[in-house]
Formats: sequence, C-alpha cells, structure tokens
Amino acid sequence: MESQPEQLETLEQPDKPEQVKLPFSTFDLQKPLADAIKKMGFEYCTPIQAQSLVHTLAGHDVTGKAQTGTGKTAAFLITIINDLLSNPIEEERYIAEPRALVVAPTRELAQQIASDAQLLTHDCGMSVVTLVGGEDYQKQNRALDAKPVDIVVATPGRLLDFVQNGNLHLGGIEVLVLDEADRMLDMGFIPQVRSVVSRTPKKECRQTLLFSATFTPAIIELAQRWAVDPIMVEIEPLQVAADAVDQVVYLVTTADKYNLLFNLISEPEAEKIIVFSNRRDQVRRLADNLYRNGIECGMLSGEVAQNQRVRTLDNFKTGKLKVLVATDVAGRGLHIDDVTHVVNYTLPEEAEDYVHRIGRTGRAGAIGTSISFACEEDSFLLPDIEEKLGAKLDCIHPEDAMLVKAPAFERASKFKAKPTSRTAGKPGGGGGGRRPPRSR
Repeated sequence: MESQPEQLETLEQPDKPEQVKLPFSTFDLQKPLADAIKKMGFEYCTPIQAQSLVHTLAGHDVTGKAQTGTGKTAAFLITIINDLLSNPIEEERYIAEPRALVVAPTRELAQQIASDAQLLTHDCGMSVVTLVGGEDYQKQNRALDAKPVDIVVATPGRLLDFVQNGNLHLGGIEVLVLDEADRMLDMGFIPQVRSVVSRTPKKECRQTLLFSATFTPAIIELAQRWAVDPIMVEIEPLQVAADAVDQVVYLVTTADKYNLLFNLISEPEAEKIIVFSNRRDQVRRLADNLYRNGIECGMLSGEVAQNQRVRTLDNFKTGKLKVLVATDVAGRGLHIDDVTHVVNYTLPEEAEDYVHRIGRTGRAGAIGTSISFACEEDSFLLPDIEEKLGAKLDCIHPEDAMLVKAPAFERASKFKAKPTSRTAGKPGGGGGGRRPPRSR
C-alpha cells in the first residue's frame, strides 16, 4: 500500500483547522477488509482516501487528482474489494473473466498495486492476477486459468494482447480503475486503453475511477467519455515537494560529475541511494562504473528484462544493493522504504519528473536528501523546476574534497552493453458464455 504520511501531518493544511483526520472505522466496510486495514496498521484516511471513499463506496464514479504517495492506491483498492464482497456472485463463475480491472502505465506500478491488493484481500477469498509485459505470457495465462479471477492489474500493452488473443474477457467488469492516466497519455497508451475500455460493459453498467497527477483538458475529456457524471476530487499538497526532503543543487562540470557521485555515495550517511539519469546508456555506464568501483548497485531501465528488474528491486529493498541507478521508469509508483538519498545525475527535462524523483525519499516521516547535478549542459532546466516547486533551489559549488578523483576500478564490468553491429566490443555507451453486467 502506498506509504501513508505519518499522522497525515505533511498533507494537512495548517490554516484549515476544520480539517480533521477521518478514521477508516467511519465507513461501513466489509469485515474481512476492515480487519485487513487494521492489521496493516492503518487507522486514519489520507485526504485523497477520505474525500474519494465517501463517494466511491456509494457507487459513484470519481476522477481524482493526487500525487504518488498520497494513498490513492488504497483508495481505489478498498472501493473494489468492498464492492466485490458486498455483491457476491452466487452462480457459476467463468475462467478468465475478472470482476475488477486496474490499468497502470508501468510494470513496476502494476506489480506494486497487485502486491497491495494481495495484502488487502488476504482473508477475503479473492484472486488477484497481474498481467505485465516482459514476463512469461504463458505463466500469466495459467494464473488466469487456475481459478476464477476477481481483480486483474495490468499494463495496457499486455492487457490488450490477452484480450485480442481471447484469453481474457472483460464483459463482467464491475469496477474499472485507470491509474496515472496522465502518464498513460504521455506514454502514448491511450489508444490501447481506449480499445480495452470498449470491451468492458457500458459505462452505465460499471463503476469507473480515474486518477491523475494533473487535470489537463485531455484528462478531463477522457474522464467524461469513460465515466458517468464523475465527481472531481482534488488534493493539493501544501507544497509540491515534501518538507521532509532537503534539496541541494551542485554546480559541477560534466567531467567532475562521476567523481562527485562516487564521493557522495561513499559518505556514511548515504545508506540507500537512487541515482536518476535520463538515458538508458547513461544508466548502464554509471551502474557499471560504480560496480567496478566496489559499490553494490543495480540498474533499472526499460532495456532490463522484467525478471531481472524484479530481482534488482527486491535486492535494493532488502539492502543487498546500496545504490539503484535508474531512468524515470522508477520515478513513479515505486514505494521503497528508507531511501536516504536521491541523486539527479542529470536534471530531468520535465519539471514534473523532478517532483516524482525526489518523492522517492523523505517518506513516512523520514528525512531524505535530494542532490542534483547541474552542469553547463542542463543548468537551463533549473528555472522550470523552481517554478514548479514555487521556491528557489539552493545552488552551490561542491567543496574540493568532494571532487577528489574516484579510485581505479577494482572489478570487471558487470553491466555490459548488448552488442550491435555498431557497438560490438565497446563499453556501455556514453551517458465461454458471459454473465451480463450488474446494473448500477
């Protein structure tokens, strides 16, 4: 479940004393679900949960605006699970015909949502299946065929593959969730999502929940097209960036970047670090150099096989890896505890991505540190980031001791580039019958 801010204090508006914490016990939730929430230690709703559940639990369609880390995953999962428990199917169930569908833009986010769903449905007798690209199709198909499935969490491409192949039937969908719709729009997934939605019951015969970090005209248009009179729920944090994240920008030359990174990682207080870079080849080269310098690290980008990505994330979460070098595929939707530092090795081209990157640290009441490198090539990106934050960033020159040359490599390469006709031998780059839908 998305990490909830400690006692919600980081999300509450101090100038609104009437805003009070709402306990989950306020809602008449089905007992197995209420017990699961209590067992997980959650007592009070976050603002997005409090403002959306009052509508979604009553069956209304909702379009919610909330950043990652505000508890929106729990908001829609609680809605789904309570609805399915409240409306049990007495007749025979069909294989590969889910009752609820959650669509998310990335594999990591889909897997996180499914993991949260497993926790919340622990004593509910429900089946949750994840369909994402990069993993064995037949294995996922067997999971669908093993027993009737209640909740499917999927990425658009793999989901459409299953539907078009006749291995998944969406005619019985009762609750449809589109998470991070803005991200799916940016990534060009909307045509696939549109094709999937067209295979579900008419919008009058299902509940539709759409969540987005922004309310652009395009998002509002999608909500109106796919939902019935959606109630707009909007959560605006007091500040765009968390108060619990100390932010600093080091003005540094391109030639000194790696030395600065190595020295920062070597500091005692740097215990669990995510390093962001914009391109896959940069991520591979950085991860390889750090590994050759004796640092236990992993890499996460679109070119890494899904099974390896899962292992890397698990090893980073458990502390086997100190450093995770990643593209923005890791900037949204991942919930990793105790990340002490986020380093922007290259500044993101979109200010919104900066906010998502630094949101990987300073979670659940902890203090985190965000360090960005601004060189001669990308310092022009700072004004847009500062405008997004609504504040000036502290830009300083690193001390000479932080620019001491990194030691010679002590290990052989681990993250080698895949050979191609142009790069072979070179190091890793430069940088059945269907049950009719339930009426609403």
